[in-house]
Amino acid sequence: MAPAIHQVLATLGYGDAIGHEVLGIQRVLRGAGYESQIFVQTAEPRVEHLTLHYSDLQDASHPDNILIHHFSIGSRASRLAYALPDRMVLIYHNITPPEFFVDVNKELVKLCFRGRRELALYRSRCDLALGDSEYNRQELDALGFAPTGVLKVVPGFDHLMKAASLTAGGFDDDWVNVLFVGRVIPNKKFEDLIRAFHAYKTCFNPRSRLLLVGSHAGFERYVAMLHGLIAHLDARDVHLVGHVSNEELTAYYEIADIFVSASEHEGFCVPLIESFHMGVPVLAYAATAVPATMDGAGILYTNKDPMHLAALINAVIEDPGLAERVIDGQDAALARLESQDFAGTLLRHIDSVLSSPRREHPPVAFDFWDQVEQAEAFDELKQRRPAAFQALPPEPGTRSWKPETGN
Repeated sequence: MAPAIHQVLATLGYGDAIGHEVLGIQRVLRGAGYESQIFVQTAEPRVEHLTLHYSDLQDASHPDNILIHHFSIGSRASRLAYALPDRMVLIYHNITPPEFFVDVNKELVKLCFRGRRELALYRSRCDLALGDSEYNRQELDALGFAPTGVLKVVPGFDHLMKAASLTAGGFDDDWVNVLFVGRVIPNKKFEDLIRAFHAYKTCFNPRSRLLLVGSHAGFERYVAMLHGLIAHLDARDVHLVGHVSNEELTAYYEIADIFVSASEHEGFCVPLIESFHMGVPVLAYAATAVPATMDGAGILYTNKDPMHLAALINAVIEDPGLAERVIDGQDAALARLESQDFAGTLLRHIDSVLSSPRREHPPVAFDFWDQVEQAEAFDELKQRRPAAFQALPPEPGTRSWKPETGN
C-alpha cells in the first residue's frame, strides 16, 4: 500500500504563489495515486474548505508517510510537523529578513526572526530540502541542508483570464501608467519607486501616473510614512490603490505601459511573471531571486539613483522598438518556465526520498505533547473568554505591571 503524502503549512492563501503550488502538488500526488491532504493553521475563507486543521495531522501521521512541509515562517503547525514520525520533505519559500520591519511591524520582526532561527533546526529533520527557486535552494545550502533541490514555481494565470471590463479607476487614457503590484511592505521599497517616478514625471513626462496595487493591511505605519514622503516631495499622481479583485488586477495590467520593481528581497516574485503573461515590459532591481525569476528577460538594473531609473523608464516608454524587444524576450522566458515538467520533477523528488535510507528522527522535548495541549487550551480560552486569558500570570522572565505608589 502506497504511503500517504500530506502537506502542512502555516497559512493557505487564495491566489498567491504558495497557495497555487500547494494545490498543484496535491493534484499531482492524487493523480499519481497517493492519498494527500492539506493541513494548515489558518486558511483564507475561499480555500478553507480544501484544508484540514493542523491539529488533525497527528491522527493522520504514520512513520511510512511523507510530510511535505512548506516553510515560510515559524508556526505551531511547523513545530507539530517537526515532532511527528513521518518522513519529511521541506519546501522553503524564503523568510524576509526581520530588519526590514523594524519600526514598522514589531510582531513581524519577531515572527521572521524566530522563523529564520527555527529553519536551521530542520537540517537534521528533513530527508530532502527543496527551494521553490534556485535562490532559495542556495540559502538552504548555505545553512547546511543536504540533500537539496529545486521545485520551481510555475504560476497559474486563471485569475487573470476574466474579462477586464473595469476601467481600473478611470486610468485608461493617453497618460503613461507605471505599475507595481505587491503587498505594501518595506522590503518592496515603495519609497525608492516613488522617488524614481517623481523624477520621471518631473523631468521626462508630466502626463504620467504611478499605480501601486496591493494590500497594506497590518502596515498602516509604513503607508503613513509613504504618504509623508509623497507630501514632502510634492509628488503628484501617485496612487496607492490597495487590495483589488482579480478582475481589477487584470484591468490594471491591461492599462500598464511598464511594470517597475524596486524590491530588495524576493523569494520568487510572481507579479514579474504575471507582467510577462500580460505583455507588460518589466524593469526590476537585480536583488535576491529577481534575476533568476526573470531568466534573462526584462531589464534588470543595479543603480537606484532616481534619475537613473527615471531615464530607464523613459527609454522603454519612448522607444516602441525597445519595448517590443523586451516583451519578445519575456515571452521566451515565460515559455521556458511553462515548459517545466512540474509533475515529473515533484514525483522524482518523492521517489528519491522513498528509495533513500530513513534519517534518524532528532529528539523532541519530553513534555512536547503536553505543551501542545496547553497551547490549544489557551487558544480556546483566548477566543471564548478573552478577559480570563488577559488575567493569566505573566510568563517567567517577563516584566509584570505594577501600580504606581505615591510618596
